[in-house]
Amino acid sequence: MVANLDIKVNTVGAIMTSRVVTIGMDDSLKVIEGVFRRVKFHHLVVVDEGKIVGLLSDRDFFKAISPFVNTVSETERDRATMEKRAHQIMSHNPITVLKSCPIEKAARMMLEWGVTCLPVTNADRTVEGILTWKDLFKVFLPPEPDSVF
Repeated sequence: MVANLDIKVNTVGAIMTSRVVTIGMDDSLKVIEGVFRRVKFHHLVVVDEGKIVGLLSDRDFFKAISPFVNTVSETERDRATMEKRAHQIMSHNPITVLKSCPIEKAARMMLEWGVTCLPVTNADRTVEGILTWKDLFKVFLPPEPDSVF
C-alpha cells in the first residue's frame, strides 16, 4: 500500500527519467565504455532505426570484457574483447512499459521479472524514458529530514 503517493503522480510517465542514453546495435564495447565513463547511468537502451531492440547494463559490459583490459597483464586477446558489439551482449527484447502504466504495476513487474529498470516506450516502441528502481524509491519513500545521504 502506498501511503504518500500523490494522485497526480500515479503513472510511470510522471516519475520516469526522460534523459535516456541510447546506443546502436553495432556499437563496440570500446565505444560503450566511453559512454559509461561519461554518464552516470547503469543502463543503455539499444536502438535500431529509432526503435528499442535491447538493453545493456554496466554489469553486462563488465561480464563481456576481459578482466585484464587496461592492466599491465593485458594481451592482444584481452584488447580484442573490446571489439565485441552491443547486439552480442545486450538483453534482447526487454520488457517495456507505456507512460500510462500505473507506478505500482511497473514496480510489481520489476520484482516479478527481476529487473532493475524498465524502458518506457510509446506504442511503436520508440523510447520515451526509463524507469529505474531509484525512480521508484523517490516515490515510495518519503524524504528524510536532514538526511546524510
